[in-house]
Amino acid sequence: MSTYLLVHGAWHSGQCWVRVVQPLASAGHRVSTPTLTGYGDRQHLLGPQVGLDTHVEDIVTLLVEEDLTEVILVGHSYAGLVISAVANQVPDRIAHLVYLDAMVPEDGETAVDVLPVTQSLIDLALQSDNGWRVPPPPELPPPAGLFGVTDPTDIAWLRTMLSDQPVRCLQQAVRLDNPAGHSIPRTHIHCTARTSQSPDRRPVPTTQPNGTPAQVWELPTGHDCMITMPLELTELLLKLS
Repeated sequence: MSTYLLVHGAWHSGQCWVRVVQPLASAGHRVSTPTLTGYGDRQHLLGPQVGLDTHVEDIVTLLVEEDLTEVILVGHSYAGLVISAVANQVPDRIAHLVYLDAMVPEDGETAVDVLPVTQSLIDLALQSDNGWRVPPPPELPPPAGLFGVTDPTDIAWLRTMLSDQPVRCLQQAVRLDNPAGHSIPRTHIHCTARTSQSPDRRPVPTTQPNGTPAQVWELPTGHDCMITMPLELTELLLKLS
C-alpha cells in the first residue's frame, strides 16, 4: 500500500480530487486530499495573512501528526510551490514528488518567477478595494473553458469549490536549501490541451535534481485533469506505487 497525498492548486479545494480518490483507494492505497487554509470549507480562515508558508505548514503538519512516510506527494498548479517547500522541510517523509501541470520553482523563486503572467494577478489584487484578494479567473469559450473544464455540468460543480486566492501566496519565495530534498525522485505530468491563452510552460530539465533522467508524462486534456480525465490520471499515478 502506498500513501498518496494530493494537494489542490489555487482557488480550488480538496474536493476537486474526488474522482481520483475512489480508484486509487480501490487499488489498495491510502489517499489524503486536504483543503488548504482559506479554501473550500476552510474559507472562514481566508485573510491577507494567509500565504505560501501557511499552506506549506498545512501539509507538513498533516504529515507529522498522521506520521505519514513514503508519501507520493502530488501538487497541482500553484501547489507545485507547496510540495517543493514541504519536501525541503521533511524530505524523509516523501518518496516521490509529482508536479501535476504545476509550477516548479528553484530556490528563492516566487510564483511570478516561475510564471511571470502571475504578476498581473498580483497587480489587480493590490489595486482592488480589499488589496489582497485574487478572484478565480472567468470562464472562457471552449476549448479554454474554466481551468480547461468545458462540460457545463462539470463547470457548475467546479464553481461550487472555488474561492479567492490570497495574494501573499503568490508573493512569498520558496526555500529549497536542504540537499536531502534534492534526492527525492520527481515526475512531471503535463496537460497538453493548451490554448492561445495558456501561459508558456518552463521546460523540464533533462536531468532531475537527484541526477536521474527527467520523467515527463502527458495527458491530452485541460488544466484540471483530475476533473476531465480522472481515470487516466489515476493510471499514471498508480505507476508510481
